[in-house]
Formats: sequence, structure tokens, C-alpha cells
Amino acid sequence: MDGSVIPRGGAAVGLLDELGAVEAGAVLCLRLVGGAADASERQAFEAETGPYGGREAMSAIGSLCELCHLYGRRPLMRHHLTCKCLGGDEACIAQVVSAALAGDRDDAMLMATLLVRADLAPSLVSLAERAGVALSRLAATPVSAGQVH
Repeated sequence: MDGSVIPRGGAAVGLLDELGAVEAGAVLCLRLVGGAADASERQAFEAETGPYGGREAMSAIGSLCELCHLYGRRPLMRHHLTCKCLGGDEACIAQVVSAALAGDRDDAMLMATLLVRADLAPSLVSLAERAGVALSRLAATPVSAGQVH
């Protein structure tokens, strides 16, 4: 080890490929809205995924990030857009989205308190659920023959 310190929440805890479509989509949106991508990459994602999937998910994750920025326990850490690693904060958000979408509100609230103050956990879970619904809609949308992924 070179002696450098990995910021809390940034340490790799897994691989992006190990996540389901909704959870991986949440991490991708997190990276896209969080400055890990440039505007053209965000616009390309929104154009490819349409108004009822990608744009809605990006909006919800963007609001979630803003909530974390304003009231987070510490700065939210993200990996680079093309990184195959899954950071601790990214994994936490992916699991909050998954739990909220599944209706496991107590679990989602508990995980949300790892990111923000307890009084703001319900707001974070609500945004995560909104993102999860959009991402599940996106995951269920068939890819047309003309689209390349």
C-alpha cells in the first residue's frame, strides 16, 4: 500500500457488475449527477433512456445528492463513471433505492441514516423510492432494434 488514505465512503466494497439493474442504474445516475461525468454524458444518458426512465431517475438521484450535500454526515463519495468498482457510499445508496422500491421502508430508513441525519431519512427514502420506480420502469423497457447499448 502506498500510504494514501481512501476517503470514508469511497473504499471499494464490491463490483458494479454484482448489482441488479435497478441498483446499478442508481449508481450510474449517482455518478452522472455527481460531477463524475461531463454534461454531454448526462445528456446522452437522458436522451437514450427517455423522459420516463432516465430523466426521472436522474432528477430523483440529483435531489437525493443535494439532500446529502446539505445535510449529509460527510461528503458523498463516488467513483469515476467508467469505474467497475462499487464504493461504500454508492453501495449504500443502491441498497436504499432497492429497499425503498421493495417496500422495505424500515430497512431503507436505517440505511438512509448512514448518509443523513435521522430526521431527514424519510425524505431521502422518498427520493430513493422515486428513483427506484423510474429505474425499474427503465429496466423493464425493451431495447429497440435500432438502439445500441
